[in-house]
Order: sequence, then C-alpha cells, then structure tokens
Amino acid sequence: MRLLATITVVLLTVSGCGLFESEPGAPEITNDFLAKLASGDVQGAAAMTDNPNDAKDTLEKFRGALKPEGLSTKVDQIRKNGELASEASVTLDWNLGKNRHWTYPTKFDVRQDGDTWKVHWASSVAHPKLAPQQTVKLTELTPDPAPVLDRDGTPLLAPERVVSVLLVGKEAGDVAAVTKSLADALNPLDKAITQQTITDGVAKTPEGQAYQVAALRDADYQSVKPKIYDLPGVRFSSQTSLLAPSRNFGSQVLPAVRKLVENDIAGNAGFRVSTVDAQGTEVEELHSKAAEPAKAVNIALSRAVQAAAEDAVEPLTQPTILVAIQPSTGDILAVAQNDPADAQGALALTGRFPPGSTMKAVSALAAIQSGKVTADTPVPCPGKTTIDGRRIVPNSNEFDKGTIPLRSAFAFSCNTSFAQLAVDMPPDLLPGAALSLGLGVDFDIAGLTTITGSVPPATDVVERAEDAFGQGKVLASPFGMALVSASIVKGSVPVPQLVRGKETKADKQPAAPPAAALEPVRAMMREVVESGTAPQLKPYGDVRGKTGTAQFGDGVHSHGWFMGYRGDLAFATLVLSGETSTPAVEVAASFLKAVP
Repeated sequence: MRLLATITVVLLTVSGCGLFESEPGAPEITNDFLAKLASGDVQGAAAMTDNPNDAKDTLEKFRGALKPEGLSTKVDQIRKNGELASEASVTLDWNLGKNRHWTYPTKFDVRQDGDTWKVHWASSVAHPKLAPQQTVKLTELTPDPAPVLDRDGTPLLAPERVVSVLLVGKEAGDVAAVTKSLADALNPLDKAITQQTITDGVAKTPEGQAYQVAALRDADYQSVKPKIYDLPGVRFSSQTSLLAPSRNFGSQVLPAVRKLVENDIAGNAGFRVSTVDAQGTEVEELHSKAAEPAKAVNIALSRAVQAAAEDAVEPLTQPTILVAIQPSTGDILAVAQNDPADAQGALALTGRFPPGSTMKAVSALAAIQSGKVTADTPVPCPGKTTIDGRRIVPNSNEFDKGTIPLRSAFAFSCNTSFAQLAVDMPPDLLPGAALSLGLGVDFDIAGLTTITGSVPPATDVVERAEDAFGQGKVLASPFGMALVSASIVKGSVPVPQLVRGKETKADKQPAAPPAAALEPVRAMMREVVESGTAPQLKPYGDVRGKTGTAQFGDGVHSHGWFMGYRGDLAFATLVLSGETSTPAVEVAASFLKAVP
C-alpha cells in the first residue's frame, strides 16, 4: 500500500521573529522530498539532499527494518533560518501493518545551493534520535495465546514453553554416537523416537540444515537436558505453544478446538522500535506498544469428566471409547478413546457400528408409543424364534425366560421378544422413535465432525426384526448413542454444544417423544441395573441404561456396548471386539466411580 504525503504548510508572519513568509524554494523541496519518501522512492528522495549516497543508504536501511505498508507525512511548520536556509518541522506516521502506527515529529534544514534548494542531510532527518552509522530495529511483541478453559474455568489448553531439539548432521562428528545418545534420552518420552528415525531424518535433511528430533514440553526438556545439552551438533530453540495437560489428553476434541479458536486466542501483537549500531547492538528504545492478550475461550468439555473417561478406557487392549453429554444443556462433557481406538481414527464421533441391544431402548419406546404394549405387558422370551419363516433369531446362548413382562424382557435383553414386537410395527415407527431421540439428526458443531447414526425404514419384516435389537441395517456412533441416552433423560433431543458462543446447527428438529412413553423406558433402564444385565453399576447411584452386544463382519465376533445415565450425566461406552457387553459395563463402572 502506497500512501501519498499529506502536506500542511504553516506560514507565519510575525514582525521581528524571523519567520519565513514567501520563500520560493523551501516549501516545494520540502513537499517533494516528503512525497517521494512517502511513496517509497528512496533514491528520488535521497537525490533531493546534499548527501545523496549517505541519505540513500540510511533511508534504505530504515525502511528495510520497518517494512512499512505506508507512510503519511505532514508539514507542521517551515521557519526561515537566515537568507539561504529554512528549518522544516514535520510529522512522520509510519503504517507498520496489523493496525500498528509509529508517529513522531522530526526536523531538517532546507538550504539553497546556487540556484537550487536541497534538504541538508543528517541521520536525524529519519528520526531525531538516529545517530550516524545507526539504523532502527522493529521487534514484534507477541502475546501468549489465551488459554482454552473448560466449563468450570479449568485450563484445557494453556500457554507453555516448548523446546525443539535440533540436530545438524555435519556438526555432529560421530553421527551414530550422537543419534544413539539422543534416542536413549528421548525414547522414554516418545516411543516413536529411535536411533533409526533420527538417523533417517538427518539423512533426508539438506546438508547444513537442522533436523528437528523432538519438540518437548519444558518440564520434559529439563529432565533430559543434562544428557543432551552438550552433544555435538545438537541445537535448541524454544517457543510458546498452547498445550493440553498431557500429550494425548482430549485428543479427539482439543486439536480441532485449537484450530477453530486460533484467531480468537491470538490477541493483538505489540511492537517496539529501537536504534541499533553498526554491529546490530541495541542503543535506545524509540517507541513501544505493549501486546494485548486475548480473553480466554470457554468450551463445554469438563476436564474432570474427560480425565475420568480417559482413565476408564485406557487400560483395555481393545479399541475402547466413551462419550459423555449433559442432557440439560447438550454440553459435550467428554470424548475419550484409548490408543488402539485412536489408531483407527475418530471412532467416538464418526464411527458407525451396529448398536446391538442398546437399540432396544429405542424399540421399547416405539412399541409403547404404538399403544399395543406397556412395560407390564406379558411377552414371550423363548431361546430362539423364527421370523417370517426365514430367519432364526436367538437370545444370547439361547436363554429362555418363558413369558415375562416387557420390562423384564428389556432387563434380560431378550432378542426374541423385541424381534416379535417389531414384526407388527409399521416400517416408519422405529426410525421415527430413533429420530425423536436424536439418532439420524445431523449436527453442525463448531470444531467437530459428528455422525449420530441411521435407522432406515424397513419394509422387510426380517430386517425390521433385526433392526429392533440393533443388528440389521441400523448403525450408530458412540456419540449418537450418548445423545440417545441424553434425549431419554431430557425428554427431547438436546442440541450438542462445544465452544461457547459458537452455535450448533441441526439439519432437522424432531418432535419430542411422548412423555407417557418415555417414563416407562427410564424405569426399564433402571431395572437393567437392578436385576438385569448390568449389576456391576449398582454401587454407583441411580444409574440407568442398556447393555448391548453387536455382531459384526461374519458374525463370529461382537462389539460390547453400554449406554445410560446417572442424573444429568448421559454417556455411551463401546469396546470393539469386546465379545460381550461386560467390558463396556466395567468401563462405565470405572467412569462412574471416578467422575465427580
């Protein structure tokens, strides 16, 4: 951006004061000099001085250090100084970009040299405190990024010093010895760092350049510093970064949040301008403006709930997931995956799996909503049943309970009971009930990509029967089943929330299920814990939920599920290849034991 000089010439006529009244050359040369300076024509401005070489050198270095987007100038006064000279008082306003300005007054003489007028050059023309052989230095003052806080104001992402460990191969001498020493020191902190990975990294780095071996939190750096600081070829640099409490904490949510709010938390950079001598040593500060840190950003996640969820899923060797939502607000409280799950991607939020018998919460709602059954209606629970003469549906290990109330069939998780109930349902009843609990709603949540699941209408009775106990074509994510649980608690679908102040949008707004149909489902979910398939949860308060075992692939192996709630905390757990629901229930027990 090039800004033309703004010139204001003040002509003062006071008897006896020696003020300039009508000098034919001084105003013009002053105006032209400033106009060229403002336009960036350093050579042209220098040519209008009585020392073009020195002026050009000084001005080029001055502008080169500032890298201005523009310069505005104003003539404040021109005062006559003898017959052949005048003194110009001007104001320079350097636009340094990013809404930064450096404005100051300066003075210079304009002298007549024969038939022409020239600016008498001195380094003080650029700035009154600039001495010969000096230039200026612009330093950006960057504020630390503002923290990202959880719902209770506890930091989830906070500024922290990060030290980069660098290796310049050509300076290492015995590269093999240095890489081994680095690997021995750093591998306990990051198993991915080995002597081979360091050696390969150095080999791929252009000669003379540094390969980044690791980026360490300051505490980790201090722990290994005695082992690596004096190694030949090893260099270090540091910066402030926004970090989670630990390396993988909130790994399915916080990286996306950091990217989403990076502009909000950056703050406004400040700057300082100082003079430096020919060796680059700072001499004097000329101007400074302090950096302005941004305000903290709050998100719905709970650090305590997230920590409890991560601790619950971490011990399992199978991919394990837990998602927690607050029903009253829709706040996403925790999204946790263990390392085996992380290796497969964002399973908690976008993975689609058969929900198994957790789907019976939806099926029970649909059946009761139809008016054909109540929680106390007797239903058969044989060890196996045949649907439409084509599909044999068994219970787990073909257990047989005879004829029992629907609530007991729910608690014992009778596939045969719910398959028969679905046969008499219209094709759209189960999808409608699922949608009323959020399963099938697509949410646009700032910072996250989510999928709830899908329950397509089934005109085929066998498919409908399989859908009723979570096989068939029904699919759900852990996020989707946590939302189903939250909807059962609230009585309608809560809108999931993550970042405060950033609205979540939904592709549809389903009608709430009838309260009269929901209340029996809640009671049935309590019976699952009291006398059904999840007795491990009895010690942890008024816990309600539904277990699920879902076959996948060739049907030889099964995933294990539990979805449920306690008070204003709804959640779903999934253990891939858990074979039964027991591991998922045990994860839920560990979670509920630890969560506040």
